[in-house]
Amino acid sequence: MVKVFITGATGFIAQHIIKLLLEHGHQVVGSVRSQRKGEALLSRIPRQYAGQFKYEVVPELASPDAFDATLQRHRDIRFLFHTASPCTFDTVHHEQELIIPAVNGTRNIFEAAHKYCPHLKRIVITSSDSAIFSNVDERNNKLFFNEQSWNSMKYEDALGDSVSAYYMSKVLAEKSAWDFIATRKPVFDLVAVNPSYVYGPQAFECDPENLNVTSAMIGNLLKCKYQIEIGGYIDVRDIAKAHLFAMERDEARGRRLFMTNGYFSTQMMLDFINQHFPQLNLPKGNVGSGERDVSVLARVDNSATKQLLGWQFGSLETAVVDTVQQILDSRK
Repeated sequence: MVKVFITGATGFIAQHIIKLLLEHGHQVVGSVRSQRKGEALLSRIPRQYAGQFKYEVVPELASPDAFDATLQRHRDIRFLFHTASPCTFDTVHHEQELIIPAVNGTRNIFEAAHKYCPHLKRIVITSSDSAIFSNVDERNNKLFFNEQSWNSMKYEDALGDSVSAYYMSKVLAEKSAWDFIATRKPVFDLVAVNPSYVYGPQAFECDPENLNVTSAMIGNLLKCKYQIEIGGYIDVRDIAKAHLFAMERDEARGRRLFMTNGYFSTQMMLDFINQHFPQLNLPKGNVGSGERDVSVLARVDNSATKQLLGWQFGSLETAVVDTVQQILDSRK
């Protein structure tokens, strides 16, 4: 049994990582922002794994020395997943609520790990395709991106809206992680996982009225709230598997895993829902127009990631259908 620490343990991706870690027999410590959130997460952990999971309260990841006391209590961890990062688009304080916490939180966990965890082998950071391209370049089909690409947005251009600020927060946080490895030369190494939009069912319980951002996009379609969204997609279960691969396999060391499996549009999602759940009698939208919607998106090549991981990623159809079925089941 290996002891693993994970920040942002209540997050959508984090809970799937925790589920896999527990199923593989590991001992998991997760950071949460409050005791209430910690107890809520603990109550969702399957009973057979209850003894393998505990939580630590870290109220503000960006506060100075935020993780010091916690990691002093867990000096024996072997691996660390850093998934915690602010993700809100309902703010006007873009720099203060998105960029600064993401960067400072990353620096804090790396500093604490460097000071207090002598047996730590690897940190796996949950980054984003937002660190690979900007929200402007993402919608330019003349551009091309792969695992080596970096978002080249200028800092001042990211302060005008929350979406741009979020993209900037991810690129600066990831760069700060790589800079730490290069300059401080800690005992641990680093892998970055860079997902596009992440879809799929919840790891444990599903509360249809309190979904994460991407799941809420599907939930809103079930409420006949339709807004055209486009981008790259990946199944959350593939993201969790990629994190474990990054933890366990030395060939992942120093790599960026660009996790995407093609493009999505909300019209594609609506088409899948109407095909599999006709009894819901949802609006049809502009049936079959999804491919045209995504034609404006930049071209990407993550073949190096796919070759390294070696499995077939889940389809958009499966992610959407499984999410809808879980939402419907939770209402029974």
